[in-house]
Amino acid sequence: MADEFVKGFVILSLGILVWMTFAGWYNTPSFYDTQLVGPNPEDPGTYTTLALVVKEAAFYFGILGAVTFWALIPAGRRVRTHYAENN
Repeated sequence: MADEFVKGFVILSLGILVWMTFAGWYNTPSFYDTQLVGPNPEDPGTYTTLALVVKEAAFYFGILGAVTFWALIPAGRRVRTHYAENN
């Protein structure tokens, strides 16, 4: 169980780190204004659009990866054990 926790924690940490980096670059208009959750750039270029897609993908990768390793895999193992004991 500790193995799944560490895997989920690493995925969550890396996903949020990538998200924070790209959000700091593209969604922080100024130091004294809204930070990390500001609006996306008005007219993004090709690389900016790609970076915004990577930012969103990293966020969802972190959240879904953590949920997978912390909830879905242990629940699947418990269900498999339950069915193996009852059959």
